[in-house]
Amino acid sequence: MLALLPRLRRFAIGLCGNASDGDDLCQMTLERALANRSRWEEGTRLDSWMYRIMRNIWIDEGRKVTRSMQTFVAEDAGLGVGGEGAQEASVELGNVDRAMQKLPEDQREAVLLVMVEGYAYKEAAEIVGCPVGTLNSRLVRGRDALMAILGEAS
Repeated sequence: MLALLPRLRRFAIGLCGNASDGDDLCQMTLERALANRSRWEEGTRLDSWMYRIMRNIWIDEGRKVTRSMQTFVAEDAGLGVGGEGAQEASVELGNVDRAMQKLPEDQREAVLLVMVEGYAYKEAAEIVGCPVGTLNSRLVRGRDALMAILGEAS
């Protein structure tokens, strides 16, 4: 579980829209996973199981995204002050973050799982509990919307 923390946190922040709520969601996910560890089936992917738990908690809590955040920058990503191109990268990531927050929740979720976390369409569809075709549609619409939003920002 510890090895999954950075990815879980990034997904949680992406869902919630800010680090504070994302950290709360991540903590609730870990607590629920530990409390229900007997329900995880040996031989299945632990990360997919935990993403489903996180998504279900997020839905149950009814969190609404109201603030922008940084989805794609890990704390140890090396884009700190003084790094070559850090300022430009930070501005660009901020643009992507704001664009992500404009997407409907279902599209943002698909983009986060497939494009950021690298899940295959089938795995991402299992996590969100929808058919692969539905996830694909959400991803295409989300990707197109992102490109349009980012094109306007240029």
